[in-house]
Amino acid sequence: MLSKALLKLITSLELRKFRKESGLFVAEGGKTVMDIITAGMSVDRIIATHEWLATNTLPTNILTTEVTEEEMKRASFLRAPQGVLGIFRQPKHDIDIKAPQKRLCLALDNVQDPGNLGTIIRIADWFGIEEIFCSTGSADVYNPKTIQATMGAISRVKVHYIDLPEFIASLGTDTPVYGTFLDGDDIYSKELTANGLVVMGNEGNGIGEKCASLINKRLLIPNYPAGRNTSESLNVSTATAIICSEFRRRNRQQTTEQ
Repeated sequence: MLSKALLKLITSLELRKFRKESGLFVAEGGKTVMDIITAGMSVDRIIATHEWLATNTLPTNILTTEVTEEEMKRASFLRAPQGVLGIFRQPKHDIDIKAPQKRLCLALDNVQDPGNLGTIIRIADWFGIEEIFCSTGSADVYNPKTIQATMGAISRVKVHYIDLPEFIASLGTDTPVYGTFLDGDDIYSKELTANGLVVMGNEGNGIGEKCASLINKRLLIPNYPAGRNTSESLNVSTATAIICSEFRRRNRQQTTEQ
């Protein structure tokens, strides 16, 4: 049964203020919930319908509340609830400030749409990028819309919030720091490294001036064919997918040739 207190807790977690105060977040859907549990994140409680519990097995030590479909509709943030909702504790990730010197990482400069952030986390997971460094003005990784868009990738990708210009400056000039610009070098002909930091910018304004001034490798995703009148820009998550794919394709090619 869904008590008033539990419903109040769940609905409060739609707001960043209460997520921060409680250290909790909500995830929905069987795959997302089970991926997070399997990854070992701390579970506060699982809320699920009888139908979902009848066809899925949870660890016996997890506190579980069985609810009706109508109660699930009241608790869910989705238009079409998927039978299970989890309340989890936000993990505390140590920040490895030297990570970009050793492997490829992403940085997000004021990416504000929760759906874009979640999709980028999912893209990072697909291409084996384990760490994302976000400016403090970026969307909250624990927003329910972000969590939903990750499709479980939140359990495998570490997201850090940091003073981004300060972080980039601390890497030094020897660390490759990439960013996309209209006057950048064609990504398909530019040399790409296996390590470094790829900075992606705000949906409307791109990479901010402070971060842009610290980028030492400027890239361009060219449109096709050259000179054709096209859209002004790509969605930030789409651009991230293209860039990550090209980095991994090139790295794979270099590994094969060695």
